[in-house]
Amino acid sequence: MVTIKSKKEIELMKEACKVVALTYKELEEKIKPGMTTYELDQIAEKKMRSLGAIPAEKGYDIGVRGVPKFPASICVSINDEVIHGIPSKHRVIKDGDIVSVDTVALKNGFNGDAARTFMVGNVSKEAKRLVEVTKQAFFEGIKYAKPGNRIGDVCHAIGEYVHSQGYSVVKEFQGHGIGRQMHEDPGIPNYGKAGRGIRLEPGMTLAIEPMVIEGKPNILQLDDGWTIITEDGSLSAHYENTILITEKEPEILTILK
Repeated sequence: MVTIKSKKEIELMKEACKVVALTYKELEEKIKPGMTTYELDQIAEKKMRSLGAIPAEKGYDIGVRGVPKFPASICVSINDEVIHGIPSKHRVIKDGDIVSVDTVALKNGFNGDAARTFMVGNVSKEAKRLVEVTKQAFFEGIKYAKPGNRIGDVCHAIGEYVHSQGYSVVKEFQGHGIGRQMHEDPGIPNYGKAGRGIRLEPGMTLAIEPMVIEGKPNILQLDDGWTIITEDGSLSAHYENTILITEKEPEILTILK
């Protein structure tokens, strides 16, 4: 069931989303070659808690036997890691890495969710283009995030743009509705047919998140039960924002105004 948020709920949710945006501002300022992904995680957790929020990913349980709860405050995925990388004191960020970070903050009973791929140091032209296309795919999709359009219009626009640039989208994972729960209806894949799915209405809040692979779309899951990597070892990038469907243009909640 897709929830329509009231004006009061939207205002509360905007606070959670602002925490995410401010957390990314700090991460962008501090990420550098030589630091560990654990250090990045600690910076993010400290920032979220200082703003009165809880890192919602910490302790998140997907409910699958044998898969432990997520142990960190953010997901940090490097290069060929697509999503859900677990921060580690032993994983050092290197010059030229692209580092995808997924952050969810819980405040006032509502979640804000966004992802960014940081280009650390001297990245290759190929990596830079991948990151830029992934970000643009989000903006291509939300051109259709208007009342009366269908969710498939957004999905189709993302997939068509990514494929037109010579890249692949991840099909096993998708964006989602968001609010009191981190993951709500509807599911929002990064591909699909226009004119399909639910109609968009003002008050809907959605986490739209292109996950783009430089090579073939095939993915693998590591033994930790969380980390997803590209099967062919090619680079991957991730870009996400929480948006609000309004009477007119969509409002991006996880970007600082």
